[in-house]
Formats: sequence, structure tokens, C-alpha cells
Amino acid sequence: MFTTLVAVIAALVLGHLAPAPMAALRDWRWFGRWLGWLQVHEGGSNAGRFGLLLAIAPCVLLVAAVQWLLAGHLHGLPSLLFGMAVLALCWGPRDLDRDVEAVIDAEDAAAHDAAVAQLQSAGGSLREDVPTLVDATLYNALRRWFAPLFWFLLLGPLGAVLYRLLVQSVHGPIAAGVATEARRTGAWALAVLEWPVAQLMTLSMALVGNFDTVFSAWRRAGGNRWALDLGFLGEAARAGVGMELAEDAADAREAGLVPHAERHPELRDAMSMVWRMLLLWMALLALLIIAGWVG
Repeated sequence: MFTTLVAVIAALVLGHLAPAPMAALRDWRWFGRWLGWLQVHEGGSNAGRFGLLLAIAPCVLLVAAVQWLLAGHLHGLPSLLFGMAVLALCWGPRDLDRDVEAVIDAEDAAAHDAAVAQLQSAGGSLREDVPTLVDATLYNALRRWFAPLFWFLLLGPLGAVLYRLLVQSVHGPIAAGVATEARRTGAWALAVLEWPVAQLMTLSMALVGNFDTVFSAWRRAGGNRWALDLGFLGEAARAGVGMELAEDAADAREAGLVPHAERHPELRDAMSMVWRMLLLWMALLALLIIAGWVG
């Protein structure tokens, strides 16, 4: 858990201080070339139903081998450094906070369209209305931050690599080169990995926001059913953001003030909520670490 906490802090700091170099390092096109090589040299094995998972397996096993070989050496320092490097590479690939700010601060239509495309790169509707941009903010938070963090916490570096390769193969630029059957199986495996993370994110959203509103939206969207559908995450986010904006406006009117006018207040509030959720996760990790040391 200590490794996870340090690795998350390192990933966030590196993403903010050096966004361009980190984005260049988080280039997964090499995996697309590996998939292409397999398809050519293995007689189209990538086209099968489990071709994508078979292509991912050697990469995950290699990371697992390094993880196992480093365990227990030099008081865990090599494992810590390896975990920090892997999570930093599996984070993102772009900085979510900067992408949201780019949408809000865009000065012209071309810049706005480019910023929206970057924000929606990891999921969400291609429309530009406010509700779907809030959706995109939460889905990107899931795929850029929370899911890599969750699987890194459970499985170590191999979990983060497994998740990132699946995301890149199903939703990234690599997806165009993946056969339909393989991509369909990959999408199912990705949904299995994302569903528990989305549930925990919704719970975190309720804890850092309006619990009743988020919980009602979660139930209304079918989040209480055993179905691999993440629609409840966007529904809960829209409800939570809308309630917080309404409460802010009501507070301003009670104080005799005019509600502050700004561009995309919903996006600002959604990003603020994502930060509060991440801080809640990190605070819980810190408490567990302290409890372990005390115990």
C-alpha cells in the first residue's frame, strides 16, 4: 500500500510538471506493432476470439516476472522504484486536469473542438453538450486514474499493465488494428475490470458530495444490478454536479450575491469532485498504512 501511495503521488507530480515528456513515454503504439507482428507471423492468430488476450499475456507475464524477482530485495526499494515507474507509465496517458482546463479556457471554436476531442479520448459521447462532457470527465477519470490505481493496489504493476493494454486495445488508436471478435472479447474483459472500480467511484462520489442525490441516481440507472454496464457512473456524476451547482446558486442568492458566471461551471465542478474522490482514496490508503505500522 505504501508503494501504491508513493506511486500515485509520483504519477500526478510527473504528469503536472512534465506533461509533454510523460505523454511521449506513455506511447503504447509499440503494442500495436506487436499485435501486427503476431497477425502476420502467426497466421492471423490475433483474429480469434481470444487473440487479444493472448497477445497481452506475454507482456503481463514479463512484468509479473520482474515484479517477483525484485520482491524482498534491499528492503523493497527496487520494488518501490519499479512500481512507481510502471504506474507512472500506465497513468493517463494525458493529464486529465489539463484537458478539462483546455476545454474551459478555449478561446475559439477550433481550440474548443480539439480540447473536447482530447477530453473524450478515453470514453464518453462525441457530442459537446454539457451532460456528456461531465460524463467524459468521469469516464476519463476512471480510465486514466482510478482503474489503474485500483488494479495496481490489488495486483501490483502487472495489474496496471493488464488494464492499460486492454484500454488501449479497445478504446485507443490500437483498436483499429484489432479484429472484431478479439476486440469484442477485450471489451468484455475490460468491462469486468472496470465495473468494481466504477462502483467504488460512485460510492466515493456520494461520500464527497450529496449522498442522497448520487445514491438515487445510481439506483435509477441500474447500478444495483449485476450487469456490466457503466451507465450509472455518468448518471450519478450528472446528478451530483447538478445538485452542487444548484446549492452554490442558492447560497449566493441567500447572501444577496449574483451567482458567479463562468464558462463550463459543470466541468469545473466535475473536475473538483474527481479531485476530492482521489484525495479520499489516498487518505484511506494512508490510514491503512498507518494502521499497519501501528499494528
